[in-house]
Amino acid sequence: MTEVDEHGRPEPPLAGDEVGTLLTFLDFQRATFAWKCEGLDAEGLGATVGASAMTLGGMMKHLAYVEDDWFGHWLRGLELQPPWDKVDWDADPDWDWHSAADDSPQELRELWQAAVARSRVRTQQAMAEGGLEYLSQRGWPDGRTPSLRWMLVHMIEEYARHNGHADLIRESVDGRTGE
Repeated sequence: MTEVDEHGRPEPPLAGDEVGTLLTFLDFQRATFAWKCEGLDAEGLGATVGASAMTLGGMMKHLAYVEDDWFGHWLRGLELQPPWDKVDWDADPDWDWHSAADDSPQELRELWQAAVARSRVRTQQAMAEGGLEYLSQRGWPDGRTPSLRWMLVHMIEEYARHNGHADLIRESVDGRTGE
């Protein structure tokens, strides 16, 4: 059984297998992000720090997109679903970030939580079909395709990077700090 810390984050195994370690570290990073956004209203989710336009609400919508894009579009070969399928990403590559200002905190949380839930299912499907070596259904223009292992490590990196941003923004909102 996975232990959970005081912030609701699963403790990655100290001597687990590769699959358990990767999946738990990703869930740890997801839970860290949820903790950083916990209890904030629209003003808190819309706060910025310094010269950056980055907000926790924008980050939440961005991470929902990243979850659906990597685990749905790339890994499983699915077409993007709403709201992502209606966006002209060439004309507005940062739509996910700035359009979050038009969404309520509840809408943003539900969007992100649903994307994470879909990603977990899609990851389990890929694990059942090929394990960590499962190759994505879509590839780069040069024909290379990333493995599920690569995607999991990439997503850990994605969340870890944004959790650093989230630390600074959350501290500016209400002084809340923590790892």
